Amino acid sequence: MENKKNLTVQEWLPFEKILNNGIIELKNKEYIKILKITPINFNLKSELEKEAILNSYKIFLKTCNFCFQILIQSNKEDLSKHIQKINENLTNEKNSIQEISKNYIQYIKNLNHDKKSSTKNFYIILKEKNENKEILNFENYAVENLNDKYFKIKDCLSRCGNMVISIDTKQEALSILFSFLNSRIYFNQI
Repeated sequence: MENKKNLTVQEWLPFEKILNNGIIELKNKEYIKILKITPINFNLKSELEKEAILNSYKIFLKTCNFCFQILIQSNKEDLSKHIQKINENLTNEKNSIQEISKNYIQYIKNLNHDKKSSTKNFYIILKEKNENKEILNFENYAVENLNDKYFKIKDCLSRCGNMVISIDTKQEALSILFSFLNSRIYFNQI
């Protein structure tokens, strides 16, 4: 029988390192840049605005002649701070207000549990592969290309009304990776 070695988390994850500019180097020497997208509420737009947004989005898809990945992360809403604040104010209130506050707390707990209210984060992941092995300093080349792609996406999506934020620090990239890799923490809240 063959002995299989159990991989450590560090061996299993595809990440080599996170650069100071937030770009992630993978073990296979590819580079990744994360963009956070702040969406618009399409349903609140007029028909004319919706048509303009859809046309801008079509232009975005035609303009970006490179591969990218869109990720949507849903996190269960954490209402513990809101509930704690209500509980702190209960001691100074009269009995009728205390009863209303307790009912309100129970109501939002039930609503959160039944509807499973959540927040959504939207990301675009850009990747740069070293397909031309003759490039001497591929890291600099990759960083420059990823930033060019970011500016192209930012220009196109801002026409749709979206805000595009580049993840530019090691800490921001680490925080996003942590949120994806430790999703159970977010699902187990309240």
